[in-house]
Amino acid sequence: MDRSNDPHGFHRRGVLFVLSSPSGAGKSTIARMLLEGEPDLAMSVSATTRPIRPGEVDGADYHFVDLERFRAMVANHEFLEWAHVFGHRYGTPRAQVDAMLAQGKDVLFDIDWQGAQQLFQIAGGDVVRVFILPPSMEELNERLIRRATDSADVIGARMQRAAAEVSHWDGYDYVLVNDDVDQCFRDVQTILAAERLKRSRQTGLIGFIRHLMK
Repeated sequence: MDRSNDPHGFHRRGVLFVLSSPSGAGKSTIARMLLEGEPDLAMSVSATTRPIRPGEVDGADYHFVDLERFRAMVANHEFLEWAHVFGHRYGTPRAQVDAMLAQGKDVLFDIDWQGAQQLFQIAGGDVVRVFILPPSMEELNERLIRRATDSADVIGARMQRAAAEVSHWDGYDYVLVNDDVDQCFRDVQTILAAERLKRSRQTGLIGFIRHLMK
């Protein structure tokens, strides 16, 4: 339901919902399922300096920009967060997030632990951070091989990065193990539903309570 049309006059603040995981742990699949099942949730599209891949659409998958443009955006404080990942830069444009929140949408972020930390420093209590773990590192390696999108060297680099990413698990509000993608999705959906109902987000609640107590 649109936050602006609450029958009790509540005006809930939007949720900035972060999903992070090592590459191959199922984050992108769960994000897609969440967007399909939650019409009031919109995806934050990151800007990146990496080259566009076959099948990707500029503005839908990423905003593809050159290094000079990215640096200018950093200098102009146009990002909520940004980081170096595998030799390229990725960042979340501030203007699009503000626009989605103004439309009554909650915003989904597919970012790493560095981005999650930066976002939390800026937006604090509106940020909900969920980290998704693989069942094991062996299974993660097998998933990357089965995906068949990277060379052996890239897979090796991703596995090294995965170990570093997992070490930051305690910087998240929720930690889930993706043994079964459908169950993990249901858990993520439950977290989102509960966070939307938090008392601290219901900015119209005080007025409603005062009316009840008249």
